[in-house]
Amino acid sequence: MNFVFLITGLLFIFIVGWLVSSDRKNIKYKRMGILFALQIVISFLCLHTSGGIKTLSAISGFFNWLMKQAAGGVDFVFGGFAFKPGGSVFFLNVLMPIVFISALVGILNYLKILPLIIKWTGWALNKIGHMGELESYFAVSTAILGQPEVYLTIKEQIPKLNSQRLYTICASAMSAVSAAMLASYMKMILGKFVVVAVFLNILSALIISCIINPYDVDPNDELAKIDHGPREAFFEVLGNYITDGFKLAISVAAMLIGFVALVTFLNSTFVALIHISFTTLIGYIFAPIAWLMGVPNQDIVKVGSLMATKLITNEFVAMGNLQQMASGLTVKGNAIISAYLVSFANFGTVGIVTGSIKAISKKQGSYVAKFSMKLLLGATLASVLTGTIVGVYF
Repeated sequence: MNFVFLITGLLFIFIVGWLVSSDRKNIKYKRMGILFALQIVISFLCLHTSGGIKTLSAISGFFNWLMKQAAGGVDFVFGGFAFKPGGSVFFLNVLMPIVFISALVGILNYLKILPLIIKWTGWALNKIGHMGELESYFAVSTAILGQPEVYLTIKEQIPKLNSQRLYTICASAMSAVSAAMLASYMKMILGKFVVVAVFLNILSALIISCIINPYDVDPNDELAKIDHGPREAFFEVLGNYITDGFKLAISVAAMLIGFVALVTFLNSTFVALIHISFTTLIGYIFAPIAWLMGVPNQDIVKVGSLMATKLITNEFVAMGNLQQMASGLTVKGNAIISAYLVSFANFGTVGIVTGSIKAISKKQGSYVAKFSMKLLLGATLASVLTGTIVGVYF
């Protein structure tokens, strides 16, 4: 049965992608097959072998340990208020640790550990999938650095990219999540789903681009040469990453206040007018997609509601809702929606992407604005692909 739903999910993704493809005759089937096979191998090793399960548990445990270390700084500043017995303050317990994780990312970046990992992982990914060295490099880097910072690593290349390559770059950024966010996500959903989704999303975005946005890259592409610029002082780098982490936490908090209040308002209004909540209504709209992904029948409306909530608001709002209803979902439904939620594919991110590119190149920012809805569709299909694959193992 799992295999059947894998086929239905893949058919749905392909048909939707084919309908909006920029070049239907040039779809890269071979690249898709190679990247999909790699996804199957990674997901099998992570979710279906004792070694993979232990590795995921170890990674999750490591991030949980990091959260405890971050608690030292938060507790010092806020005087223990965040961790009083029986209390829980989302901003302090979940968002503030982003500052500490961001500082660690900055240190690893300064020591050239992250650039080395990104460079050679991107090189290997290109050798396997032949998506282009720049695209492969960026797909890996965005899964570590996040946005909008990741665009600065290729700011010299962005003005020179054609619209097709620009689409792939932006789709990768929307389909990934930054390392600074992982620990916060793990406070809300099971860590193993966060980790495996990070791996799969890198490939999912490239697979969707093979359908929606197929093109060939010159093997001698000069744009793949990345210049990291002059080396900054250690404490300058550390200070910048700490400040950026704090700004990110504040930004996420502001978005959550606005979006959660808006959803609450819509739910109350819809119940008063038509006796059904807004989230339940959109759950019915997305339920068929959830079913095609392999979500059990009893879960499809709830999962559909979470899928729509993430698209309209953001992943944090949806994860918060998932926490409240997780006990009422099957193991399979929980696994699929958990993996689906780990990405930046939502309406708000479209604005971030467009603004970030426009800040580097006004012309390229205009191109991104023109295909923004297709970009959101591609990133959402990438999340659907990741969730569908994870569902096979439950």
